[in-house]
Amino acid sequence: MEFWTWISSEPTGIADFARRAEAHGWDGIGLGDSQSLTGDPYVCLALAATVTDTLGLATAVTNSITRHASVTATSVFTVQRLSRGRMVVGIGRGDSALAHLGRAPARLKWFETYLEQLQTYLAGGEVNFEESNIPDEAAPPVDRISLAKAPETSSICWVGDEPNEPKVPVEVVATGPRVIGIAARQADRVMLAVGADPKRIAWGIQTAREAARRAGRDIDSIRFGAYVNVICGDDPAVSRELGRPSTGLFARFSAMYGEVAGPVDDSQVEVFRRLHDCYDMTEHGQQGGQQAMALTDDFIDRYAIIGSPEYCADKLTDLRKLGVTKFAIIGPNFVMSTPEAEAAAARFTGEVLPLLRR
Repeated sequence: MEFWTWISSEPTGIADFARRAEAHGWDGIGLGDSQSLTGDPYVCLALAATVTDTLGLATAVTNSITRHASVTATSVFTVQRLSRGRMVVGIGRGDSALAHLGRAPARLKWFETYLEQLQTYLAGGEVNFEESNIPDEAAPPVDRISLAKAPETSSICWVGDEPNEPKVPVEVVATGPRVIGIAARQADRVMLAVGADPKRIAWGIQTAREAARRAGRDIDSIRFGAYVNVICGDDPAVSRELGRPSTGLFARFSAMYGEVAGPVDDSQVEVFRRLHDCYDMTEHGQQGGQQAMALTDDFIDRYAIIGSPEYCADKLTDLRKLGVTKFAIIGPNFVMSTPEAEAAAARFTGEVLPLLRR
C-alpha cells in the first residue's frame, strides 16, 4: 500500500514540508492546483524534488481547463526529470480553480478528450492541430503567417531524449459513475473520492471495472486508489471537529449537481443534499464554514475514518482488501497550527503507518 499526504501549494513552506513528509514515512505528497487560492503546484513540486530522494510528487489535483494539455505535459515532464521519475499527474474535472473563474467543472466530453491528448503527450506522441482545442477567435491557424516551414502536429519535442525515462502515470480523481467510467478508460489509476465507506468504495471499483470491460480494456490492468479523510484520536468529538472542513469539502463532490452518487441511505442523502445547498466556495475547506456545519456526527463517522490507531489501521486494511492500493490521506498534518491537529497527525505517522506497514 502507498500512503500520500496532501497540502496546498505554498511556495515558502514546501521544501520543509517535503523533507518532513519523507522523514515521517509518507510515500508521496499531493499539491492542489487552484490559481486563485494557492501558489503554482509545479513550481512547488520542483522545489520539493530538489530536497528529497524518494518522496513521490503529484498534482492533487489539476484540471483540464486552466492549462492546455501540452502545457500540463511539459510541466509534468519538467518535474519528472528533476525528480528522476517520481512525478504523478492527478487530475479531475476541476472545482475551486474553475469556480473562481466563474465556471463549473469541465464537461465530460471535453474532459475525456483532454485525457486522451495528455496521455498522448506523455507517451511522446503527436496531437493533430485540429484537436488542439484552441478557438480561432483566440488564435488563427499558423498558415495565416506564411512561414517557410512550420510544425505539422503538436508534441513535446524534448521528451524521450534521455534513455529509460519512465512515462508519468495519470491518476483521474472520480466520484460519479460517468467520471469513474472515463477514468477506467483513460487513467493509469482510478482515484476514488467517494469517502471511506466500504460499500461506496466497492461500488466505485465495480463501476470502473464494468466501464473498462465495455471499452475492451483489461480489467486487471486498472489500479485503484482513494482519497480518504482520516483523523486519529481518542476523543471522537475533537476528532470530528478536526476532520469536519475536509470531510465537507470531499463529500460535496458526491452531490455536486444535487443528485447523490453511489450507495447511500436516507439519512446520508439528506446530509449530502444539505451540503450541496449550503456550500460556500468563499469558505472552501475552512474551519467553521456553513458547509462544515451541515455534517452530522453520524455522517462524519461513516464518510471518514475517525478513531484509535488500531481502528484507523483496520478500516484502511478493509479498503485494501477491496482493491485499493494507494491512499491519499486527507486530515491534519504536521504543519497544522493547533496542538490537537499536530497530535492527530503525529499519531497517524507514528502509530497508524507502522501498523499498516507491518
